[in-house]
Amino acid sequence: MSRPEMPKTLAEWQQLAAALKSDSGLETRAFINDVFVDAASGETFESVNPATSEVLARVASCDAADADVAVSHARAAFDGGDWSRRAPGKRKKTLLRLADLMEANKAELALLDTLDMGKPIASSLGDMSGAIACFRYQAECIDKLYGEVAPTGEEALALVLREPLGVVASIVPWNFPLMMTSWKVAPALAAGNSVILKPSEKSPLSALRLAQLAREAGLPRGVFQVLPGFGHTVGKALALSMEVDCLAFTGSTGVGKLLMQYAGESNLKRLYLECGGKSPNIVFADCKNLDQVAKHAAAAIFHNQGEVCIAGSRLLVENSIREAFIDKVVAAAETMQPGDPLDPESFMGAMVDETQYRRVLEFIRRGQEEGARLRAGGEATVVDGKGFFIPPTVFDGVTPEMAIGREEIFGPVLSVFGFDSEEEAVRLANDSVYGLAAGLWSQDIDRIMRVTRRLQSGQVFVNNWAGGDQTMPFGGVKQSGNGRDKSHHSLEEYSDLKSVWMSLAN
Repeated sequence: MSRPEMPKTLAEWQQLAAALKSDSGLETRAFINDVFVDAASGETFESVNPATSEVLARVASCDAADADVAVSHARAAFDGGDWSRRAPGKRKKTLLRLADLMEANKAELALLDTLDMGKPIASSLGDMSGAIACFRYQAECIDKLYGEVAPTGEEALALVLREPLGVVASIVPWNFPLMMTSWKVAPALAAGNSVILKPSEKSPLSALRLAQLAREAGLPRGVFQVLPGFGHTVGKALALSMEVDCLAFTGSTGVGKLLMQYAGESNLKRLYLECGGKSPNIVFADCKNLDQVAKHAAAAIFHNQGEVCIAGSRLLVENSIREAFIDKVVAAAETMQPGDPLDPESFMGAMVDETQYRRVLEFIRRGQEEGARLRAGGEATVVDGKGFFIPPTVFDGVTPEMAIGREEIFGPVLSVFGFDSEEEAVRLANDSVYGLAAGLWSQDIDRIMRVTRRLQSGQVFVNNWAGGDQTMPFGGVKQSGNGRDKSHHSLEEYSDLKSVWMSLAN
């Protein structure tokens, strides 16, 4: 259902949500070979709104049988060449049409993610803008990446060609459902692959709506398919499939390690992983405007309820300003309290489900037991008497040995460390198995260049947090994974190089 007018108030979003559900506008079946179908087993699982505990729908729960069928259709579509050998300009036109359809249905897509996983509607709208921009960027890249002619003598012509990989399986997380989907699916489709998407069982609804739009945009049969279900069933089946050529995953480091095993046990499929993070955000005493920096530091962890892979969850503050700066961070956190996810004024929403809610509360309990000083938050709350909500929580006096200082919590919990020197700040920042993101705040350009180069991280934000657009690659090092989303580099990753050496007659 397409809504030309963007809702602006809580009441208008509530009205759209009621209409979406009453119109039976929630597609819940798997999308296989251009048709929506029930899971072969007939099994379903509940999609629950964590802000209200309302069951939104029962969604098809796919397993290995569905994966086998989808992979066979994906392979047939790839080998048939209607998409894989389609002229780049024509693939570009189709993906731009899909981006336009996403734009026309932006409010509905954002609403589905908000209802499904509890994030604020303002955040979901931002995600949709990012998802649409990703499809448009990758579409525009299609006919702008050239092959190569290698230097040879007159007796030969040597070409380096780019070709699609084949069948790509994308397993995406629940925290940014459609945006992360776009980061995986758009470049894989742009390169000419057939794509099978496995959305998280916690947030499958927008992926199924995207399938409807992809069909409307004119993607050929079998080129894009969606299999909702669980990681240990359909996800595992895709990872072990001998006919899947590439697996792209965003999620926990533990699951990433399992997928690497499955790739090795099967066909040595190419594997791109964007895994966990425990990102350091370093504030030096010479930084400008501490009030503004404190607001950014708070937003870096409390945005999206802290359910962010690059959340600035470790705040490293130079001791000479630490007490005053923490006071400012706590004051900023007071303005970021949870609210109704459908209210455009809400900064934070609900935790994605009761499991994640209890996991975060357990980390908070452990932080207090291990001796960290609780400066803000720490207890669960409700909105209108319902939901899995946790307010911004700030701990000071954290050490690297504490669980809250080393483990990825994936919730609104900030751990503050103090340091006295640049050397100590770098050591603390790099004292982690993760390396997804890092930030630093300073006015000293020499220090900025030194520290930036020494931080073990796939991306570094200087005097900002999470800056960047579609032109910048996104990914990590160490146990945060490998490969990159976004930018033309992701399009390159979903293609293979073929060397062609032609002997020429003299």
